[in-house]
Amino acid sequence: MILWFNEALLPGGWAANVAVHVEGDRIAAVEPGADPAAADERHAVALPGLANVHSHGFQRGMAGLSAIAAPGGDDFWSWRTVMYRFLDRLDPDDVEAITAFACVEMLEGGFTRLGEFHYLHHAPNGRPYAAPAEMAGRIAAAAQAAGIGLTLLPVFYAHGDFGGRPPGAGQRRFITDVDGFARLVADSRALLAPGDTLGIAPHSLRAATPAELSALLPLMTDGPIHIHAAEQLREVEASVAVLGARPVEWLLANMPVDRRWCLVHATHMTDAETAALAASGAVAGFCPLTEADLGDGIAPADTLLGCRGRLAIGTDSNILIDAAGELRQLEYAQRLKRRQRNILATADYPSVGRSLFEAALAGGQQALGHGGGLAAGAPADIVTLASDHPALCGAGGDRWLDGWIFAARAPVIDSVWRAGRKRVAGGRHLARDAIALRYRRALAKMAA
Repeated sequence: MILWFNEALLPGGWAANVAVHVEGDRIAAVEPGADPAAADERHAVALPGLANVHSHGFQRGMAGLSAIAAPGGDDFWSWRTVMYRFLDRLDPDDVEAITAFACVEMLEGGFTRLGEFHYLHHAPNGRPYAAPAEMAGRIAAAAQAAGIGLTLLPVFYAHGDFGGRPPGAGQRRFITDVDGFARLVADSRALLAPGDTLGIAPHSLRAATPAELSALLPLMTDGPIHIHAAEQLREVEASVAVLGARPVEWLLANMPVDRRWCLVHATHMTDAETAALAASGAVAGFCPLTEADLGDGIAPADTLLGCRGRLAIGTDSNILIDAAGELRQLEYAQRLKRRQRNILATADYPSVGRSLFEAALAGGQQALGHGGGLAAGAPADIVTLASDHPALCGAGGDRWLDGWIFAARAPVIDSVWRAGRKRVAGGRHLARDAIALRYRRALAKMAA
């Protein structure tokens, strides 16, 4: 198969008249300056697919349920109570159906690989399923049904708060110990499709003690390691009280944090922590729409990029799945904080859209442990934009990205190929109707 593009964003920059030769699930060759052949499928502009580094797929089903004000005010912790009530009603079929629909929307929104931070392990009563990796298998099946690439991140969750406090009733579906988690990781590896990746995810310093965290790391010598860190001020204060240091500060001082690590949220970092995180080579996994929805705060993306640090984006609670929306919110939050414009542009990329896209592309690939880009040997994960969209009229070069991120309403994604197979055409996932029907049935059952 040969795909031909008027313009394509290659690792070295924009190129014109590009023929991309696809063999199986890989790009075999990239040929700029090529004349199109009659059999080539032609499009205006091609981008490499982005990585969604942090998702809880089942939470797509509760989008909108937490918009009712609670007495005394709302924050992350009141939202978490709503989430616990929702997940107590989910069975494995429900989780698979909801996650599959979330994956459909990810592909339609420009993501071609998912990092699923998977902590819903047990039955509603807290008992393990007969197959301990039952729920992990449902996540893998959902990703395979939608056709998105998967980095599965089983979560270790043992405690309710810092200091090894007992878990609460709402956390009973998450809880494991080190030995049980080791079995879960081993069983999960066998569930993955070719090309998928396995990592591990200690949930947070609230849910794993220092001793447990040290015991977990030998379980994953070759894959990504993700952890929530410094999402909430209350979390930071508790970390100082119990561990004597802020979460990011403690991790950098006590764990072998390097390029394999992704610190998710990293919202409340000091300038010194931000510089140290950048120097470590780890990725900060920002989830701007969820962080705004939960009132978490504004992550120091400006300081991180100023230190030449690495960032990536995730959809977390999946309230609104849209790669451009995450990038736009990341920039707009910085503007509101500093009361200036075009904050996340860099000397390398004066275009804010290009700067955001390149940072998320490189950081996402690193955080999920896979290669990418429109280059020979890379997975054939390709996104095209609808060049006739009003926001893209007259576009070219970086203007494609600026228009998509800052000026377009859906649908601006035209087609998406994942591992060489077309999954989205005309802005719609090719299996949307069947997967959406299962999703609606799952939610209708819970509402009954």
